[in-house]
Amino acid sequence: MGILSWILLGLVAGAIAKAIHPGPDPGGWLITILLGIAGAFVGGLIGSLIGWGGMDSFSIKNLILAVGGSILLLWLYRMMKKR
Repeated sequence: MGILSWILLGLVAGAIAKAIHPGPDPGGWLITILLGIAGAFVGGLIGSLIGWGGMDSFSIKNLILAVGGSILLLWLYRMMKKR
């Protein structure tokens, strides 16, 4: 996937992660979108580490990995901002 596809997947993943894990975000929607993009990369890394392959094309599996990575990063971000 190209960088534009990663960004679009990250935007979708960030929106889905925000819907699944609602609550007040210290940074608002912009931070949530950026965490979604980073979460797509994290999800791809986790997927390749556990043997599900990389994020080379768009599929439901890749979307699930990206959303999972986004939720993880969103949760970590909220935990760090509470301190």
